Amino acid sequence: MLLLIPSNELNLNSTYTIERYPASSNRSLKAWSAADEYVWSHFNENSSDSSSVTILNDRFGYFAVHCAPYSPTVYTHYKSQEHSIRQNANVNAISLDKVKTIDLFQHPSKPVDFILMRVPKSMDLFRLFMIKAHQNAHPNSKVFCGFMTRNFTPQMLSIVSEYFDHVEQSLAKKKARVLTLSEPKAEVDHTFPFHTIEFTNSNDIRTIYKQYYGVFSAKHIDYATQFLLQYVTIDNSVHTILDLASGNGVIAHQLRLQHEQAEIHLMDDALLAIESSKLNLGEGNHHFHYANNLDSMEDDYFDLIVSNPPFHFEHENTIEIALQLFEGVKRILKSDGKFILVANLHLNYKTHLKKIFHTVEVLAINDKFEVICCS
Repeated sequence: MLLLIPSNELNLNSTYTIERYPASSNRSLKAWSAADEYVWSHFNENSSDSSSVTILNDRFGYFAVHCAPYSPTVYTHYKSQEHSIRQNANVNAISLDKVKTIDLFQHPSKPVDFILMRVPKSMDLFRLFMIKAHQNAHPNSKVFCGFMTRNFTPQMLSIVSEYFDHVEQSLAKKKARVLTLSEPKAEVDHTFPFHTIEFTNSNDIRTIYKQYYGVFSAKHIDYATQFLLQYVTIDNSVHTILDLASGNGVIAHQLRLQHEQAEIHLMDDALLAIESSKLNLGEGNHHFHYANNLDSMEDDYFDLIVSNPPFHFEHENTIEIALQLFEGVKRILKSDGKFILVANLHLNYKTHLKKIFHTVEVLAINDKFEVICCS
């Protein structure tokens, strides 16, 4: 059942400071939205001093900071999200003891009264959040899901109705809406689903890859990655390899097929990506790094670093995070090592890479992508 319900006008002049992490020079990119404010308004209207709270998809800690008096549990699925929440707690003099962070694969200790979240762009990821919301709910719980009106899709309603019997949609305020969910359904499967993707490489070797819902490119191996793999060949002189922004691990796995003895590292900011790559690589001489930067890695360590670096972040596009990673690549790459990446042509990475690396060469180019080698 879907109801449209009115809500009071928003008047949320917060005294908190909420900053983005990593910081951005793009002033149009904010650390919260009107949808977050609207969710917070709904919570204020319904909560009491003794309310218990769980938070999902709080990328920069807006909910975590505002809910600190309630000692919330915050599910995190990005390493940068953990850093951001800690940073904003410190900025606002909030003890980290007041905000408990756990990852999506952990189970709640007990049901809570309220679950707050921003609806993600990926409806697959939204389904995972619904699984966690249902897992955290008792019969009288309420779930508040905020989204900007321009991002609405009927699939949102289809998904929530699989987990909760009662759905109310607010009127729009500041171009935002809130779904209020209650009456959790009985006997819901809390197992995280995953996609299976078939890929056949240039040597006609067919592999089936698995990836959890919410990991980038769910229907096929990303076309940029496929283009990159055509131009990365290695031999026994390469001993240490890093797959940077590794996603479901397809690049690392394909390189493993070329060189079984190489020491391969995979790094990604997304927990679901790292856990997916573990499904695909299994046991072997490889190491998984759930991290958003290269700070923990040794100088001059890698013979080869490969990457399909991200620039899509929810509804935002930015290359700033990739450029910060490129600076780290220079430090951890051996003096005779190579950094090979694929990029969309319009991103103009060559201009930025030439400021960092001595040699920047285009190995291949088509109408959408280019493969670049830096040394």
